[in-house]
Amino acid sequence: MNRFDLQQQTERCYDGFPADERPVIGITANYGEQTAKLAEGYYKQVVAAGGIPLIIPPLTSHPSLLTTLNRIDALLLTGGADINPLFQGEQPQPQLGGINDERDLPELLITRLAYNRQLPILGICRGIQTMAMALGGKVAQDIGTKTIKHSQDADRHVPTHTIDILPDTLLHAIFTQGDTAAVTIAVNSFHHQAVLEPGPHFRVSATAPDGIIEAIESTEHKPMLGVQWHPECMREDGLPLFSWLVDEARLYRKTQRLHDRILTLDTHCDTPMFFPQGINFATRDSRILVDLPKMNEGRLDATIMVAYIPQKMEESAYTYANSIFDKIETIVSDNAARLALARTPDELWQNKLAGKKSIMLGIENGKALEGKLSNVQHFAQRGIVYITLCHNGDNDICDSAKGMMTFGGVSSFGVDVIKEMNRLGLMVDLSHAHEKSFYDALDISKTPIVCSHSSCRALCDHPRNLTDDQMRALAKKGGVCQITVYPGFLRTDSQATIIDVMAHLDHAINVMGIDHVGLGTDFDGDGGVPGLADASELSLFTRQLLQRRYSDDDTQKIWGGNFLRVMKQVQEQR
Repeated sequence: MNRFDLQQQTERCYDGFPADERPVIGITANYGEQTAKLAEGYYKQVVAAGGIPLIIPPLTSHPSLLTTLNRIDALLLTGGADINPLFQGEQPQPQLGGINDERDLPELLITRLAYNRQLPILGICRGIQTMAMALGGKVAQDIGTKTIKHSQDADRHVPTHTIDILPDTLLHAIFTQGDTAAVTIAVNSFHHQAVLEPGPHFRVSATAPDGIIEAIESTEHKPMLGVQWHPECMREDGLPLFSWLVDEARLYRKTQRLHDRILTLDTHCDTPMFFPQGINFATRDSRILVDLPKMNEGRLDATIMVAYIPQKMEESAYTYANSIFDKIETIVSDNAARLALARTPDELWQNKLAGKKSIMLGIENGKALEGKLSNVQHFAQRGIVYITLCHNGDNDICDSAKGMMTFGGVSSFGVDVIKEMNRLGLMVDLSHAHEKSFYDALDISKTPIVCSHSSCRALCDHPRNLTDDQMRALAKKGGVCQITVYPGFLRTDSQATIIDVMAHLDHAINVMGIDHVGLGTDFDGDGGVPGLADASELSLFTRQLLQRRYSDDDTQKIWGGNFLRVMKQVQEQR
């Protein structure tokens, strides 16, 4: 009768204390007869895979949803009744089964919110349909008469038909462990609805012989997977999917905890270009890629917002740049509890420790100086940390990578500008500069220079990118190259993704060394690719670094540490 000894059972809980911290898997509960409930297969499979199950009741309370998402490391969407077709703008067809109004909105909301936070998601049966409907896909209210019976009377652990898993998919890797051969597996099947269109965020990864979609997965290199069958009932045959989810949850937890310790800086964003549209930086504004909610979701601590000066302007470039900085100061003042300006690396860390996001200021295109050397000091006093000397055209400072070689490099005025920037502790930014301007500035500047948003010409032959020789010269002088997320600077033959960003980063590290690289997204300046589409997805960059086994120290160097080292050196030499 020892098993009824409560004291003994309590003491056993402390065996091996402290216990290993397993990832928490939030599982959406079914609902019926005024009861939130869950079939045992879901939580038992989670435990078997090494996770800790946490049941999520169907609530629409925003604090409940957001706090729950803060506490879990992955989301499991479970099976159940049909979803109200009104959520996809349809009237109910006669074949529609029973809907579960108590679950619909809570689960659609939590799916969208989990997607925004890059949480790993596994959807099962109704869960795959929830994923599709929540993120722009479409669900068939009834699949009609097919050549395969999809709704069975058999026990749920019994396989009843086969599915074909497409090659080069996440699902294929889960069930083959690297084998490239075609895969057909047997599954159970209990449904009359199915995903009709996966939508823009998913692709089909498995189908039944009659064409019914049996699995979808992310097109954006996110840990998101949905299956139409019920792996929770299939014991060992279903365990690989739960093991995948728990493994991804471990990586998510590791990523989040690393972000608690490091400071993340994006060295170039053009969000101020959208100020005339009346954007609201305090809310998740769909018109911009960087705002406070997206910074929170992507764990971005700081960004350098630039006053971008077009080559042709009707108004004064100097006046326009000042108006941009005025607006940024107003945004910061209006959100002082969550946001602050910073001019130095130390101020960035102080803001992070105070729970605030940071904005640093920069100028993109030295035309803002309007040919007056005194304006360098003016903008230094306003708090800028760098000036990108030119943009997509020559100016009175230097020749651009897309210009006409007006001066054959840096002009005589440009020499004075660089020397004045050195004196005032401003970083010289050579993104957009012609190769001759680059080497001229490297010789003129007494402090290291930076390229705040550039990529590698060896991987994408674009004049805006740096050659390997340029990168080596930049590193030799102590400077940094910040890989950009602008699609056209990553590849020109097909759509670029986060994988291309990582390829450019790896190449730059191979050429320059780990101490001379970083990330400058160019968000809101047409930067953004699947997997790094906006600031909310920046934790996926960290996830990729961890998967590539970069150390915590190296991750901090990449995530702004190298850039801030140069900033500190430049500021201390004034």
